[in-house]
Amino acid sequence: MHVYTYICIKDMKTILHTADSRGHANHGWLDSWHTFSFGHYYDPSRVRFGVLRVLNDDTVAGGMGFGRHPHDNMEIISIPLEGDLKHQDSMGNVAVIKHGDIQVMSAGTGIQHSEQNAHTDRPVKFLQIWVMPNKQNVTPRYDQITLNSADSKNTLQQVLSPNADDAGVWIHQHAWFHLGTFDAGMRATYTQKVAENGTYFFVLEGSFIINNQQLNRRDGLGVEENSIHSIEALSSDSKILVIEVPMG
Repeated sequence: MHVYTYICIKDMKTILHTADSRGHANHGWLDSWHTFSFGHYYDPSRVRFGVLRVLNDDTVAGGMGFGRHPHDNMEIISIPLEGDLKHQDSMGNVAVIKHGDIQVMSAGTGIQHSEQNAHTDRPVKFLQIWVMPNKQNVTPRYDQITLNSADSKNTLQQVLSPNADDAGVWIHQHAWFHLGTFDAGMRATYTQKVAENGTYFFVLEGSFIINNQQLNRRDGLGVEENSIHSIEALSSDSKILVIEVPMG
């Protein structure tokens, strides 16, 4: 049974998605957890959070992967959490995305790509995230960078924005992603770039208190109608992904 809550605290609305409330599909070679409706998992109350459409937590067995398939008019972000992911696409890109990298594709008018575990002897674990763009039918593009992990120690490191000249990769949307790795007891404040946006917090490891709500590993919390957010790590080496997106 899926368990989640939608509550109002003072002047903000929050929706809590516990890790075990996510959709789940285990195909043997692919073990995938879906925060939002995806594939055969459909929950009308969990279609998206603003323009954040997909947040999949995927594990792909050694030597396996997604065959060549099409996308269009979507901003697709991949964040490896463990292992290496081999990418090929119809634009001619061939790359290996490693833990510590972030990859983005603007599908635009249409692309085809494949994603394979780069190794045969161990799994690859990664987040696959889709953000709905603010421009349709753009020229498809690909980008990939390696992050400096020291820049996310006990702080929030910007890894994605709408601006090509800003830190991290960029997409066709007024969205910002940040990553942080915190020691127990360390605190941070996230102030939204756009007050009218919403922010989705996804705990990768450990546990946090976000705006007085405790979150544990792989829990998610969406917050609307509040632009300043308090973050406190409850355990050592706690890791979090912060996703700010328009709610329209």
